Amino acid sequence: MNHGLDFEKIQEIRLREEQPLAVKKEGKEELFTHRVTKEELRETMEYVSNYSLYAYENELRQGFLTIEGGHRVGISGKIISEKEQIRNFQYITSINIRICHEITGCANKLFPVILEKGRLCHTMIISPPGGGKTTLLRDLVRQISDGNRWVEGRNVGVVDERSEIGGCYRGVPQNQLGMRTDILDNCPKAEGMMMLVRSMAPEVIAADEIGTAKDVEAIEYAMHCGATMLTTVHGSGMDEIREKPLVSNLVKERCFARYVVMKSGKHVGEIEGIYNERGEKLCI
Repeated sequence: MNHGLDFEKIQEIRLREEQPLAVKKEGKEELFTHRVTKEELRETMEYVSNYSLYAYENELRQGFLTIEGGHRVGISGKIISEKEQIRNFQYITSINIRICHEITGCANKLFPVILEKGRLCHTMIISPPGGGKTTLLRDLVRQISDGNRWVEGRNVGVVDERSEIGGCYRGVPQNQLGMRTDILDNCPKAEGMMMLVRSMAPEVIAADEIGTAKDVEAIEYAMHCGATMLTTVHGSGMDEIREKPLVSNLVKERCFARYVVMKSGKHVGEIEGIYNERGEKLCI
């Protein structure tokens, strides 16, 4: 097996104690013969945290930390909890390093379709996990914020609950989000959307991976206040979204005028189709 590592193609690096090192490239997993040791897991965590693991204590309680460059390091193992609250990890036995790749211009083909008579439509991006929805959302935010040949630059508010859109490191986005973008990093989505509406007067709000009752309520509130919503949700297509609890209400009420469905498997990052509020396919 060829284990030449082309960084630009790597999506994930997984280290599990006493298991083979696994690398995901272009949707395919490659297994190495080397088995990861406890010491290598410890050294990896020390290295990615710049030997200051304590500085990431709050992030680690959520099971991940974001490092310079916007890459996300997820962890699992034995939890220390108190009163049903996670305090820390006693042992870390698995590490998943998700490599952040910006694809500038990947949202270009969306603009002629998500604009209607000059107005930006409420848009939901649908894809399976790892299908490229966050990458697409990020480029949408950047272009709407800076402005392009389709739309004048607008004030954009981003609620980045898991630090995946901006990839903030010490509060500073490592990814390009545009010059008119304000970000709430590591902030619960529902509370963040409400906060942005009240404090920053955004014309557009972006939030990743919605799904709770509070998320739906906050989206409806933001729309009522005049903000255009850009969101993502896990799913394989329109049929699945129509059956999802809570999110299906947004579909039935026709809150979103555009649905962008991503392909999966070997076609990560490609768009299967764009649909209107009635579920009719518009293009692609």
